[in-house]
Amino acid sequence: MSNSAQERKLTAILSADVVGYSTLMSRDENATLSDLKKLRRTLLDPKTEQHRGRTIKLMGDGSLMEFASVVDAVLFAVDVQHNMREISQGPDQADHIAYRVGINIGDIMVEGGVAASSPRVVSRGSFRTRHFSEQA
Repeated sequence: MSNSAQERKLTAILSADVVGYSTLMSRDENATLSDLKKLRRTLLDPKTEQHRGRTIKLMGDGSLMEFASVVDAVLFAVDVQHNMREISQGPDQADHIAYRVGINIGDIMVEGGVAASSPRVVSRGSFRTRHFSEQA
């Protein structure tokens, strides 16, 4: 084992993906992609910054985010959940976008990206929203 001076830090990693993404895409690909982009731009990105986080990677329906602390990550998830609940007022559950969220804490090596060495799951949950209208 090498004792090189590898930079490490303790951080919270939030992973989120859309529940039923394939089903939503098969129903209406254009609307689903448009809704996801708008959701990221109008809610997720501003809330990420507000809660001292950053997006590490976007993967289709999923995202990997880093937060300064577990508290920040959980507050982000709760804040987004409350906002999405307000957006998703409506009877048609088939049109709702639901995110599955996991929050991990661990020591990571910093080298141009994030490489978790032994994260632990500290919270898991989901939140949902309905397709956006142009006025949203």
